[in-house]
Amino acid sequence: MATLSQWVAGSRPRTLPASLVPVVVGTGVAAGEGHAVWWRALLAALVALLLQIGVNYSNDYSDGVRGTDEERVGPLRLVGSRAAPPKQVLAAALGCFLAAAVAGLVLAAVTSWWLLLVGAIAILAAWFYTGGKTPYGYRALGEISVFVFFGLVAVVGTVYVQVEGIPWEAWAAAVPIGLLACALLVANNLRDIPTDEVSGKRTLAVVLGDRRTRILYAACTALPFTIALAIAAPHPWALLALLAGPLSVPPTQTVLKGATGPALIPVLGGTGRLQLAYGALLAVGLAL
Repeated sequence: MATLSQWVAGSRPRTLPASLVPVVVGTGVAAGEGHAVWWRALLAALVALLLQIGVNYSNDYSDGVRGTDEERVGPLRLVGSRAAPPKQVLAAALGCFLAAAVAGLVLAAVTSWWLLLVGAIAILAAWFYTGGKTPYGYRALGEISVFVFFGLVAVVGTVYVQVEGIPWEAWAAAVPIGLLACALLVANNLRDIPTDEVSGKRTLAVVLGDRRTRILYAACTALPFTIALAIAAPHPWALLALLAGPLSVPPTQTVLKGATGPALIPVLGGTGRLQLAYGALLAVGLAL
């Protein structure tokens, strides 16, 4: 039986900002429109958090039963390390997805029923990232999925459930948030290139190779600041997001200087802190 601390580690807490930041930014857009509804924002945050934890456990299960985590370098994997039996990890993933669906049902009931379709697609995307016979995460499509669901869908969806409309600011703010979420995955997959190549897991990092993956990471952490400058033309307070710039330097330097293996693990934490700071500052800027 895995301990509580192992279950917490298996949920990969350093990745959880990727689920909460889009909700914060979307709520900032809604506040700027004068229509922030805090209980709906909190419910959206719960949905996002449960989906993120669910996909982390789902990946743990799917990669573990395939044997791709046996030589893993990085955070604990419950199945791969044999800390927990596969059935328990699968049950945890499905339980998170079910709880997210229930919370999403409430939001759909008070806004629009088409949100149920969006939620169903999000859960299917979470499962088939590494689950099923032909997981798309093994086909270099992981970053696209993260950009769509942790950027566009999460931010725009959060705005919609509060405003019941989609202003252009929702789409503009979703792009940099999606890029920073991608940066987390790029850093993770950069670290795992050697083991993923051996196991046949063709992530985008494996396809691009080491050097180009490092450039991709740097682009994902730099472009959000350029986008903030563009948003600032009609919304000057969006310039607050630039204050997060110094946080991008340490992880980007670590990546560009060629760090490998365990030396890349702190990059996940640094990227998460960057995403939190950028998202919070952009949310405030759009709300003012």
